[in-house]
Amino acid sequence: MRLVTISDIRAAADLVAPAVLRTPLLPCPWADPDRPLWLKPENLQSVGAFKIRGAYHALARLPEDVRALGVVAYSSGNHAQAVAHAAALFGVPAAIVVPDNTPQMKIDATLALGAEVHVVPMPERESRARYLAHQRGATLIPPFDHVDVIAGQGTVGLEIAEDLPSVETVLVPVSGGGLISGVAVAIKSLCPDARVIGVEPALAADAADSLRAGRRSASWPPALRARTIADGLRAEPSELTFSHMRELVDGVVTVSEDEIRAAVAWLARRSRLIAEPSGAVVVAAYLNRRDELPLGRTVAVVSGGNLDPELLAELLAV
Repeated sequence: MRLVTISDIRAAADLVAPAVLRTPLLPCPWADPDRPLWLKPENLQSVGAFKIRGAYHALARLPEDVRALGVVAYSSGNHAQAVAHAAALFGVPAAIVVPDNTPQMKIDATLALGAEVHVVPMPERESRARYLAHQRGATLIPPFDHVDVIAGQGTVGLEIAEDLPSVETVLVPVSGGGLISGVAVAIKSLCPDARVIGVEPALAADAADSLRAGRRSASWPPALRARTIADGLRAEPSELTFSHMRELVDGVVTVSEDEIRAAVAWLARRSRLIAEPSGAVVVAAYLNRRDELPLGRTVAVVSGGNLDPELLAELLAV
């Protein structure tokens, strides 16, 4: 199994530059002085999440005649928007399969970008996407289980390493593992002494269990993972992403639903950032898992901000 390299990520950075915002590192004056914190606000991307990096890179790498036949993706929402947007930029058709627990605002945003959307039960989303791709002769762009997607997501880590070479800890949300895989390759290549730590909801802690066991856990079926409010963190790592994580990631911490909810409000009030629960888990860990996290300069990747306004109002009202 070929793992992504720093050369892959550098090449990806050149390809995605026309479509991706180089997000800044935002210092947090409210942070612990023993653990200075910078936020990497990927919620500011054009589709509201880091996913545009991997999606655009995967499409850009396709031969033009293959890309013209269209693309298919399956997603809990943010990858859906990213593939739809990338397909629109390249002028090719896109069909997106989403589970039936996807927030309606993410479905509406995907439709608004010109893609067709198929809503299916969560266990069927991958099989339906593969069927559509085969039926249409289109290319399947998976949300994380692809070296081009991982390399694109790795540009997040490349930017962190370039903007803060002295970084000591990078906190990254974990779902399917594409983001943390790419970030870990970049950080471990360029800042080898830094620690890369994943964060996931306690109600979907399959990655944490898998890393402890040294193999992918089979004890977290979709119905269990679907319980968390962090709808973007309900997937499980693939063999490809888990191989990256097992080799490069220093650990995974988990956070509760109440901690995630409070972190969304904290980010809105203290850093003026709108983060969806999946993006806020890193701040939840920073605020509540201090005994499990090392001291030193820390970057937290706020992975997305596609949050339903009603849910935001509910979380801010507490």
